[in-house]
Amino acid sequence: MNKPLRSSRPITLIAALLLAAAATGCSNMSQRDKNTAVGAGVGAAAGAILTGGGTLGTLGGAAVGGVIGNQVNTKK
Repeated sequence: MNKPLRSSRPITLIAALLLAAAATGCSNMSQRDKNTAVGAGVGAAAGAILTGGGTLGTLGGAAVGGVIGNQVNTKK
């Protein structure tokens, strides 16, 4: 089995975190949109970490995180 390059893992993680930070800074986004973006960013980072930077793990984590973030109840 081929091991993924070690240098791709930090790059993927940094890209996911920057995407999450940039998306949450948009003032015209609804709270649900912000939650979805943050969930996708966190999910992508978690997927990248758990799969060693694998593309499918990163994309799957982003998808699952985005769905969870979208469903978070923002009502007080």
